[in-house]
Amino acid sequence: MPQDIGILDPVPAPLTQDMSARTKAAIVVRFLMQEGAEIDLAALSTSLQADLTREIADLRLIDRATLAEVIEEFAHKLDSIGLTAQGGLGSALRLLEGKITNDTARRLRQDAGVRLFEDPWGRIEQLDEKELLKLLDEETTEIAAVVLSKLDVTKAAALLGEMPGSRARKISFAISQTAGVTPQAVDRIGQSLMAQLDNKPERAFATLPEDRIAAILTGASDDLRDEVMNGLRETDPELAERVLAGVFTFVYIPTRIAAVEIATALKTVAQTDMVIALCYANGNGMEEVSEFILGGLSRRMAETIREEIEERGAVKTKEGEAAVTALVSGIQGQISAGEISFIDLDDD
Repeated sequence: MPQDIGILDPVPAPLTQDMSARTKAAIVVRFLMQEGAEIDLAALSTSLQADLTREIADLRLIDRATLAEVIEEFAHKLDSIGLTAQGGLGSALRLLEGKITNDTARRLRQDAGVRLFEDPWGRIEQLDEKELLKLLDEETTEIAAVVLSKLDVTKAAALLGEMPGSRARKISFAISQTAGVTPQAVDRIGQSLMAQLDNKPERAFATLPEDRIAAILTGASDDLRDEVMNGLRETDPELAERVLAGVFTFVYIPTRIAAVEIATALKTVAQTDMVIALCYANGNGMEEVSEFILGGLSRRMAETIREEIEERGAVKTKEGEAAVTALVSGIQGQISAGEISFIDLDDD
């Protein structure tokens, strides 16, 4: 006799059916921390941090079955996430930093009533020393003391060393008086400083005028370079000095490039251009530069190039200058790529 197909046994209700989402979150966080995971809860709002702490404090014995069910549900939700876009306007502005103008970002923050900057001190820390010095010069001693207190010790010491003695002493004393400054005051100072930086008009060029002039003159002929520099010395001696400090030409290779970095510096330069450039140098009173370059190459490479130089002999001026320009441009390219760096002339 066939068995009756009865009503299926009811599926048991999930153990976590009546458990709140906050309790589940507390269980997950407690479990992950117990397993040694590093969890940054500081990104949560103050109220959420407080609620989570209370939930964790209220946890008692959680049986294995319940724990497994909570973790499985959590894992399933993670697997189902295709894209997360939490964080609101502040997160969106951080994501788009550098992609929209400072003015647009500022207006969006003001319209939405959100904090101008989520981490002003993190951004201030990233400023180079020149920018920080200019910023500090415009601030009171007390504000400067707070800024230096927030910066990395090494960077703060370097900035103090660049200041006039009296200014450095006043700021150092002011730092000793910062014990009573509240976190809220420090945050307001950071917000104000970043607002000042963002309120500056955007520059059309990423580099300073003297750097752009120096780059142009580096690729110019000797005659044109001398003519322009002489004119600059007459009209603006200080600018002329700043430009000259940035000009890099063939004759400066021994003083601006370390011998151990020559091979890397010339890595992208075609061997033909190198041979012609050195031929031209040898015929125009720049033998020392030529020997310096050859001395930085491997013995085998240097011997090969010497042989090609002897075979080639003299080269035409136009051809030689073009090869020299190609060689110098190759070195500048390696500088820009961060493969090598110039010797700092101020180190002397």
